[in-house]
Amino acid sequence: MKPRKVISEMDSYIPGKSQDEIAMEFGINKEDIIKLGSNENPWGPSSKAVKAIKESVLNINRYPESDLRELIHEFAVYSGVDDSQVVVGGDGADEIIDVLAKTFIDDGDEFIVPLPSYMYYEYLLQQYGAKPVYASWDMEENKLDVNSVIDAITDKTKMIFLCSPNNPTGTLISKEDISKIAEINENILIVVDEAYFEYAEITNKDLINKYPNIFIIRTMSKVMGLAGMRVGYGLSSPEIIDYIFRVKPVFSITRLSYVAALNTLKDKKYIQESIKSGIESRQYLYDELSKIPTLNVLPSRSNFILIGIKDTGFKASQLTRELMKKGIIVRDCTSFKGLDEYWIRISICTMDENKKFIEIMNEVLS
Repeated sequence: MKPRKVISEMDSYIPGKSQDEIAMEFGINKEDIIKLGSNENPWGPSSKAVKAIKESVLNINRYPESDLRELIHEFAVYSGVDDSQVVVGGDGADEIIDVLAKTFIDDGDEFIVPLPSYMYYEYLLQQYGAKPVYASWDMEENKLDVNSVIDAITDKTKMIFLCSPNNPTGTLISKEDISKIAEINENILIVVDEAYFEYAEITNKDLINKYPNIFIIRTMSKVMGLAGMRVGYGLSSPEIIDYIFRVKPVFSITRLSYVAALNTLKDKKYIQESIKSGIESRQYLYDELSKIPTLNVLPSRSNFILIGIKDTGFKASQLTRELMKKGIIVRDCTSFKGLDEYWIRISICTMDENKKFIEIMNEVLS
């Protein structure tokens, strides 16, 4: 049986390598592997979330909550918006992107993505018959080429994705640039991906009251330490949120994900410490890697750092493999459109892991 034409022509999304994969391939103890490839919180989840999960585990024979008002309210308080401006979804932020496509995309529509950026936007929207149109990220200045976005707009443009801090470059898109793009056509949805906004300590959430066509995506997979529980949320105008609730799956938040999310949001101390530790880890990595003359280390406002390695004599596939042999997982960025084969991305980790990584990186490069 043949799939739909668009599915047969699509490339698969390539995620980062897991610890289990590396342990099996190279015969390394899983516990000794340092994972810097998936932009996770290395300090683990909130103890309050773990306790809530343990207390709820015997109830997994029951359907999860369909009335998410309490969780929606906690997200609204955390974000400084009204409850009517919040939608919650499972599968991290990916379900939110998928529901946006279900709600607003018709076959033949176009969406704009500045390259390089998070490629899951393209992976999801193409399934609904939408065509990607590429704008540019100025890699020399490491900032969005706003004019390239504006020039890419046509009468078929339905969405524009702006990731800030951008993955994988790590830098911000200014509020002025986002506003400039949002003002062009109120019928184009401007999707601002703030998956990493806590590490930048800057948000664009105030723009949703000024521009009803702005939608902000967020996740609990980063600062909140719940990558394995798959909870994401979105902020926008009440009108857009209402449309989304018409098509969003009713039970996409599992019972355990619900209690984990709710109790993490209430654990203010955990969130503050996660942000502080993440920023400290990022700065340490940036400072130490910048001492290696063959690396082009880009400043970052996220929980990861993009590194150009052309002067090392390695391609990304070669360097990542050498590091994996020694139990270090980093992201080969060759699969990111807009980057060549000389870029890798590393995530924050604990200080002990940071030091071991820097030691091994110097060893491999020398």
